[in-house]
Amino acid sequence: MKKKKEDLIGQLKEKGLKITPQRLAIINALVENRYEHPGATLIFNEARKKAKRVSLSTVYATLKEFSENGLIRQLEFDRMENRYDVDLSDHVNLICNRCGKIADYSIPASLEPRDIARKSGFVVTDTRLELHGYCRNCLKRPG
Repeated sequence: MKKKKEDLIGQLKEKGLKITPQRLAIINALVENRYEHPGATLIFNEARKKAKRVSLSTVYATLKEFSENGLIRQLEFDRMENRYDVDLSDHVNLICNRCGKIADYSIPASLEPRDIARKSGFVVTDTRLELHGYCRNCLKRPG
């Protein structure tokens, strides 16, 4: 599902969260960089272009709040900056070990979480599917 800026603003309103210039700038950064699965640093740098009074601590606090309220998904990693995904639909994240790029990939029908849950009797509360490896660009680049 392709989430738009208006969708996130609507969800903020539904949750009773204030719509501040800083939050709007962070939403813009998240949506405009959705395919990058941006980290807080990128979000901060982009948000600063629209709201000069946004701080890095505000970005972290806002991302935490958005994540806790189910507006975005936080992707936590051991060896790289946490990243954020506005696409909450079930999908596979393809994560490059070299450049850190994260690409979305649709889940094949045989792996559909709802079907697995129905067949196994397992209650799925969250889904995070990741494949780690090397993107096409990094495979072309010498070592």
